[in-house]
Amino acid sequence: MKITTCPTCGSDKIKKVRRDYAGNFKGETYVVPALEFHECPACGEKVFDREAMRKIQSHSPAFAARSLAAA
Repeated sequence: MKITTCPTCGSDKIKKVRRDYAGNFKGETYVVPALEFHECPACGEKVFDREAMRKIQSHSPAFAARSLAAA
């Protein structure tokens, strides 16, 4: 996925970054190490491609609860 302008503010400063991403679900914090995504320095918007979303889902307690309920 190639993004050249921020979908939120229109800035052309958006860039691909790789860093640990911290999320929160119902007060429980989780970390996705070395996640690659696009981030806009102008407004803070984060854009995740499919692979990034899969990694977030694999670390998020929100999706762990679904996996346990389906089992």
